[in-house]
Amino acid sequence: MLGKVKKWLGIEGVKLELVLPETFDSAMGQIHGKLRFRSKNASEVLAVHIVMIERYSRGRKDDQRIDEYELGKLILDENFSVPGEGEVVERDFILKFNRMQAPIDEFADRNPLNAGLAWVAKRMRRVKSSYRIEAEAQVKGVALNPFDKKAIEL
Repeated sequence: MLGKVKKWLGIEGVKLELVLPETFDSAMGQIHGKLRFRSKNASEVLAVHIVMIERYSRGRKDDQRIDEYELGKLILDENFSVPGEGEVVERDFILKFNRMQAPIDEFADRNPLNAGLAWVAKRMRRVKSSYRIEAEAQVKGVALNPFDKKAIEL
């Protein structure tokens, strides 16, 4: 009975790891990566959802605002099994994304003189963007799906 509870909660089930390159060209609008699966018990993966998210923050202290934008999404609907005993199963993926531009960045791109003004405005408002990729696998018979997330630099 304890084994069934562990499997349902995903304790000894599938573990998911995102493997991303150290550097990539963001101008191409895509990133190549791998999904690495391992498990102590044989399991079946039904689908994998991969999302690229931008976290855009601006402001200071109480006036700080944070928004998150989905830049790209990929759903892998292929069923495959992950054998037990710690064997590793890898799947390659290509995630396509579209970078969003803030109005201040559009202003900077219009004219080289505007770039300096935009830089100063961004520093004064403490504008910062950070990016991450999240992956979540749907596993048959499990309540808590395995997931992983990695921060990346664009």
